Amino acid sequence: MKPFALVALVAFIVAGCGGGSSGSGLYTLPATKKCLRTTAKITNFASVGADDFVASTASKGALRVTLPDSDAVTMLFGQSAQEASNLADAYRRFHAKNVGVEDVLRTDNNVVLLWQLHPSSGDENTIHDCLK
Repeated sequence: MKPFALVALVAFIVAGCGGGSSGSGLYTLPATKKCLRTTAKITNFASVGADDFVASTASKGALRVTLPDSDAVTMLFGQSAQEASNLADAYRRFHAKNVGVEDVLRTDNNVVLLWQLHPSSGDENTIHDCLK
């Protein structure tokens, strides 16, 4: 009986440590947008539609944010870091030949950031600080 109890206890602990499918630790579009609006005081948001095929496939949504200093970033939210990696790979595959995509493409956990211009460190910090 004791070995069974020990196995059950170990299984219970391991199941609790995996993070499960709740997605804890993943960034979400609603929480990020709320932070950008309230903390960073950014109000210029646009939905991303058919004009950006890759963004339209992000399972947890996409958002285009225009920052005060005229740069903009498209934020794609995936359900996992692997999905974000796949979305970033799609941008690499489909970018125009005269665009240095690596200069404007970033991933952070389950989010892909595609900047319009090479981002300033201030803009990057603003966005990064609001990933929630």
